[in-house]
Amino acid sequence: MKTTKVLETCLYVDDLARAERFYMDVLGLTFVSRQEGRHAFFRCGQSMVLLFNPLGSREERSHDGLEVPTHGCFGPGHVAFAVRDTELPAWAEQLERHGVAIERTMDWPGGGRSLYFRDPAGNSLELATPRIWGLPDEP
Repeated sequence: MKTTKVLETCLYVDDLARAERFYMDVLGLTFVSRQEGRHAFFRCGQSMVLLFNPLGSREERSHDGLEVPTHGCFGPGHVAFAVRDTELPAWAEQLERHGVAIERTMDWPGGGRSLYFRDPAGNSLELATPRIWGLPDEP
């Protein structure tokens, strides 16, 4: 028995409304739900990206009658989103159109490429080809 993929990942943001617009408008993620002052959830392919207010997610809460464990952290996190190699130039243009500075472009020694940039909360985001980990590009 073993896990097969990451189902969801969380980032912590100080301005949920601003982050929500960024993840929809710049990255094109599909909005799923929000709880004002606590979180905004997005679909990314077959996975989920969860944005939490770090203070709100430290409070106990119930979801459908179940007690959800508290969590939360402060400071920037990191997420890498898989993209096709042929799409990287278009992604660079998309970021530029939205005034998002690319911090670094990487050509990895083992193959694959990445673009690094920041979301409005300062989280380090990466658009990377799966080859950086020796994985095939997704169809």
